[in-house]
Amino acid sequence: MDKRFKIGLALSGGGLRGIAHIGVIKALREHNIEAEAVIGASAGSIIGTLYAAGLSADAMMDFVKEFGIIKSTRLNFKFDGLSSLSFLKEHLMDTLGHDDFERLQKHLYIGITNLNEGVLEVRDSGSLSDIVMASCAVPLIFKPVEMNDRVYVDGGVINNLPVEPLRSKCDLLIGVNVMPSGMVESKQLSNVVGIATRLFYLEIVGSSSMSIARCDVAIEPRGLGSYPIFKILSKDYTGLVDIGYETAMEQMPHLLRQLQQMEMQFDSI
Repeated sequence: MDKRFKIGLALSGGGLRGIAHIGVIKALREHNIEAEAVIGASAGSIIGTLYAAGLSADAMMDFVKEFGIIKSTRLNFKFDGLSSLSFLKEHLMDTLGHDDFERLQKHLYIGITNLNEGVLEVRDSGSLSDIVMASCAVPLIFKPVEMNDRVYVDGGVINNLPVEPLRSKCDLLIGVNVMPSGMVESKQLSNVVGIATRLFYLEIVGSSSMSIARCDVAIEPRGLGSYPIFKILSKDYTGLVDIGYETAMEQMPHLLRQLQQMEMQFDSI
């Protein structure tokens, strides 16, 4: 029989904005809300892995700061125009001390895009660091990751907020979407790069909207529009954590009611 989980947590991709996930997790923990399983794509796969490993919010921030320093010094483009994410793999393995899904404290699922077949795959076994690296391999920026004669890229390409298999296994699913829809100024759409970026963004928003509707509680941090998706990490990270924390705290009464109703249903059985 498949294992069921009381609470599940789904974390979307979003580049730099994924740091807001840390603020959400901090708020949840302050109310003793701990998910038993987590699923993530792209940036959500990084924070989801750290969460599943049992790291505190402060430890997650230390990882992000160190990752930003490593990225700024080691990001370089090869002759094919793509940069390797090997520095992410190394930093993750150094932090965790292993490369094994089974050694995590929580059940972890990661969404990756199979570029050969054009489908989303959700993994919960194999080389943890390779799968996280694949989930974060933004097309045309980072090198795809090859595994078992298949080429994999950013999980957000197909679904930026994957909820299966957690939706079918969890009694209550919390979804955190750091790529909500929003307005942009016309001056940001004045060139090919701006238009292409906006189209990529809208495609991700479309895939996330159906997933967020399937969550029991949806947390979509507001005020993320001023934070670029792709950017070398700077002092901006503190504001992102605060945004995630404050939005989660605003949603907390609703979430606590949902948990209470779920407990009442269990008691009546």
